[in-house]
Amino acid sequence: MQTDVGDIERLPEKDRERLALTGLEVGMQNRCGSFFQIDQDVIQTTCGAEGIEMIPIKAALEKYDWVKDYYWNAVPKDKDKYTEYLAKQENPQGLVVIAHEGVKVEMPLQACLFLRDEPVQHVHNLFIAREGSEINIISGCASSWQKEHGAHIGVTEIYVGKGAKVTSTMIHNWKEGISVFPRSATVVEEDGTFLSNYVCMQPVRRIDMYPTARLVGKNAVARFSSIVVATPGSTLDLGSRAILGAENASAELITRAITTGGTIISRGHILGEKDNTRGHIECKGLILKDGTVHAIPEIEGTLTGTELSHEAAVGKIARHEIEYLMARGLSEEEATATIIRGFLDVKISGLPAVLQEQIDAAIDKAESGF
Repeated sequence: MQTDVGDIERLPEKDRERLALTGLEVGMQNRCGSFFQIDQDVIQTTCGAEGIEMIPIKAALEKYDWVKDYYWNAVPKDKDKYTEYLAKQENPQGLVVIAHEGVKVEMPLQACLFLRDEPVQHVHNLFIAREGSEINIISGCASSWQKEHGAHIGVTEIYVGKGAKVTSTMIHNWKEGISVFPRSATVVEEDGTFLSNYVCMQPVRRIDMYPTARLVGKNAVARFSSIVVATPGSTLDLGSRAILGAENASAELITRAITTGGTIISRGHILGEKDNTRGHIECKGLILKDGTVHAIPEIEGTLTGTELSHEAAVGKIARHEIEYLMARGLSEEEATATIIRGFLDVKISGLPAVLQEQIDAAIDKAESGF
C-alpha cells in the first residue's frame, strides 16, 4: 500500500485549504482509512480498521476474482458517452472498499480525488458492504486553485448487503471552469440502509449527476440529502432516483437548493414497484439573486400497495422574516444569514457527528459568500 503523505503536504497552501474543505484530514485524526488520487496517480492508500479493506481498483481486480462480479454491474458501461469513455481506459484508477461480514466502523474512511494538471480525471470506485457490516465514507472532490479548465468523470458502484449500512458523504469544491460528470448507482439488499449526503456550495462550470438506488430486498431503506448552491455561471443538473423493488422498501429524497445567479435543475424520481412501499421527495429552492431553480419531482406507482408523495417550493427570503429578526436586535445581514442557515439545516437521521460537522463546515464556508 502506498502511504506517502508527503505529496499532499508539499501541495501549495491554497490547495491544501481547498482539500480540507472537502473533508480531507492529512493526519487522519478522525479517519480510519484514506485514499488519495491526484489526476491519475494514486499517492495514498491506507486503512487501519480491522475487517475493512481499501485497495486501488486495479489491484483489487487482480487480487479477488469475485470483485469482477461487481465491476460494471450496477452502472452499465454503455449508460452514456461518459461511462463509455471510462470503460475504454486501459489503466483504470479508483478505489475499492470492502467491509467484511459483521464489521461495523463508525469512524469514517476518506477518499479524495484531486484534479491538478490533467485535462480530464477519470475514476471508478466500488464500495462493497457485506452482510451486517457498517461503513461511513467521506468522498472529497476538488480541483487546484490554479486549474482554470478541466473535467472529472467518475463511476461509483455501491453494494449494501443484507442488514448492512453505508453512509456516503460527498463534498465538492471545484472551480468556475471545471465540468463534473459523476455516474453512480447503489444496490440495497434486505434490511440494508443507504444514506447519501451531497454538498456542493462552491463555483463550478457544470455538474451533471443523477444517482440511483435500487432497493431489491425487503425493508431496504435509501435516503438522499443534497445541499447545493449555484453561483453565477454555474449549471447544476442533478437529483436522485430510488426504485422500490421489494416489499416494505422506503426512500426519501431531500434537496435544499440556493441560486446566487446560476442555474439549478433538481430532479427526483421514486418508482414504487412492490406492496407496502413508501417514498417522499422534498425540494426547496431559494433565489437570493436572479437565477434559476427548476424542480422536477416525479413519483410513479405501479400497484395499489405503494404510498408516494412529493412537495416542491421555490421563492425568495420573505421580507417580514428579516424584519422580524431585525426587531429582535439582529442587523439585516445577520438576519439574512440566520434565515439561510435555517434553510440549509438538513439534519440526517443516523448520521455520525463527525460527518454532520463536515457538512456544517462546508455550509459555514459558503455562507461567507452570500
